[in-house]
Amino acid sequence: MTEKRMSRWYFGGLASCGAACCTHPLDLIKVHLQTQQEVKMRMVGMAMHVVRNDGVLALYNGLSASLCRQMSYSLTRFAIYETVRDMLGSGNQGPMPFYQKVLLGAFGGFTGGFIGTPADMVNVRMQNDMKLPPELRRNYKHALDGLFRVWREEGTRKLFSGATMASSRGALVTVGQLACYDQAKQLVLSTGILGDNIFTHFLSSFIAGGCATFLCQPLDVMKTRLMNSKGEYRGVVHCLTETAKLGPLAFYKGLVPAGIRLIPHTVLTFVFLEQLKKYFGIIVIS
Repeated sequence: MTEKRMSRWYFGGLASCGAACCTHPLDLIKVHLQTQQEVKMRMVGMAMHVVRNDGVLALYNGLSASLCRQMSYSLTRFAIYETVRDMLGSGNQGPMPFYQKVLLGAFGGFTGGFIGTPADMVNVRMQNDMKLPPELRRNYKHALDGLFRVWREEGTRKLFSGATMASSRGALVTVGQLACYDQAKQLVLSTGILGDNIFTHFLSSFIAGGCATFLCQPLDVMKTRLMNSKGEYRGVVHCLTETAKLGPLAFYKGLVPAGIRLIPHTVLTFVFLEQLKKYFGIIVIS
């Protein structure tokens, strides 16, 4: 009889919040870079510009919205993926095949992306607010104030502005992160060289972070532009054509900062998740 621990449904949300607290400044700089019309600054230049103009704490603008997003978007996708995976894997048929992990990840990510859209939009707006002239700033006090004001001033439909993009991106990120992490971890453990330890978790999540960054960057650029727009785009197709006019590399604008944010975020999320599972998970005896 062997004893193993399984994740609880809310562990993914908690782990993502922990990771978001560490990587939020990188996320903020990524949003600033993506909303530039022409490439004027690189990553370090943008970071220096933010700190010089608004102080070090400005790097944490919109943290409440980021945490609110993790507790809606990440909580949902992890809950769906891990619950279904553990249910299907509880028999003796062994781990799920990769294509099933991809399909499950896409479904969980799409659902989580839709549910997390309002918090995601407020997150983008709060991060980008300081770039606007004082008379155009929205000045949301925190995430809940932002959600309430968007609902009151712009209507319920505006809360789900960019939902198609956010859901599609959520599906791609979850395939890249969760499905690729599971598969990478399975492959690393099958070599017999490494055990189920923190180094294996680090290596597997690093690979997963790279996959997720490459898969979702074009959608991420369009999502940020749509959510931050003041009506200049008529819809997803118009945003796509306008971005395409800037050349194919416009879809990978901010790829390095996105990778620098998403890879550490992925690594920290899975390291935190594995530690939560190890110490507080559900004990299963088989």
